Formats: sequence, C-alpha cells, structure tokens
Amino acid sequence: MVNENHQRVLHSSCNPTESRRFFKRGQLKIQQMAFMLIGVTLLFVFVGIFFLAINLYDVQKTATSLEEDNALSLVSKLANSPEFSCGNSFGSSRSNCIDFDKLIILQGLSSKYQNFWGITKIQIRKIYPEDETICTEENYPDCGIINLLDKKVNSTAFTSNFVSLCRKDLSESAIYDKCELALLMVASEDSG
Repeated sequence: MVNENHQRVLHSSCNPTESRRFFKRGQLKIQQMAFMLIGVTLLFVFVGIFFLAINLYDVQKTATSLEEDNALSLVSKLANSPEFSCGNSFGSSRSNCIDFDKLIILQGLSSKYQNFWGITKIQIRKIYPEDETICTEENYPDCGIINLLDKKVNSTAFTSNFVSLCRKDLSESAIYDKCELALLMVASEDSG
C-alpha cells in the first residue's frame, strides 16, 4: 500500500494534470479547514459576547439598585442631621422630623453648604396642605416648596422620603407645635 502511494506520487509528479488535481484537492481541504476554524472562532466570540452582555446587564442592574439604596439612606440621614432635624425642640427626639425654622435660615446660607452634603439638589415639598408657593423669608410659613440647594448641573431623578415638617406656631392663647406632612427630595450629580 505504501508502495502504491509512493508510485502514485511519483507518477503524479510526472503527470502535470494529476499533480494539479492533487494540488487543487489539497488546496480545497486547506480552505475548508480555514473556514471551519473561522466559523468555530466566530461562534465562540458570539457566545462570549452574549455572556458578557448578560453579565454587564446584571452589573448595571446591581449598580442602579445600590444607587437607589444609597440615595434613600442619604435622605434619611439628611432628615436626621443636626442641620435639619427637630432635635428636642418639640418635646422629645423624633425620627424624620425636620425643623421648618432651620430650613428657612439654611436657605439663606445655601451658598456656604454647596459642597457639604455631596449632592446637587435638596427640595422639601409639603404634601398636605398642598401649596406650590416657593418659600422665602417674606412668605414663611405660608408656602409649600423649599429649594434648599440647587446646583446648576446635570442631576439624577429625585429620591424622596416622607418627613414631618414641624414649626412653632402661635394661636390666640398659646404657642404650639405644628407639624405637616412633607417630602424630602434629594438628587445627585448624573455621572452618565
């Protein structure tokens, strides 16, 4: 058998037509192998891209969830910070209680607090009774929206939490604590 193959090769080297046919057949097999390797490589590349896309989607989803959790945590921390909280001004210490009087004073000092909280916007909005008037020292307490901080940058959507907006009020006979339902809204800089 080896001898026959050897004779065929010797014979094909003598015969140019037979030599071309072997050459073309060999060249065709090389081309088939090359296409097969390219196809297999492309298949693995597409599978890799598919799994990478799924993983990136999961990472993005997790990052968004963490951002929302951090924003909610920040809103709660902000509501209970000394600059905002009622403290013991209204009898006992309260959670998520914001002193309306402090906010009006802070509103005048907002330029000093531009980088203090690490966020771009802080807004407190009364829920009930609803009032769309922007708060200033002149119309306080008959207003409904306090824009405490508003950097003019691209910001994310507001993250909010319900708070009690409390102040001292005067009735005909005495001073009393008046608390209203409000929404503390915070936005951070949009990085994307």
